[in-house]
Amino acid sequence: MAYEIFIEKKAEKDFRRLPKNYQNKIIQKILNLKDNSKPIEVRKITSSENYYRIKIGDERIIYEINYKEKRINIFRVRHRKEAYRNL
Repeated sequence: MAYEIFIEKKAEKDFRRLPKNYQNKIIQKILNLKDNSKPIEVRKITSSENYYRIKIGDERIIYEINYKEKRINIFRVRHRKEAYRNL
């Protein structure tokens, strides 16, 4: 059950600002979402129906799952203090 992964421009911009050691970990986590949209470390964001987050140190990956289209949209890759603003 492979999902397509789409990364929004904001998330890509956030990603490029991160240190290299976080970038490599984040790439691995995002690629793992293709085969498993909700791995063990994922938590649902309570303020939304389909938003989920993955913690990687102080960084967060915020994404949405579209089950009908088998698609994952990555919205944010930011520090935990800023990740949940304006969701």
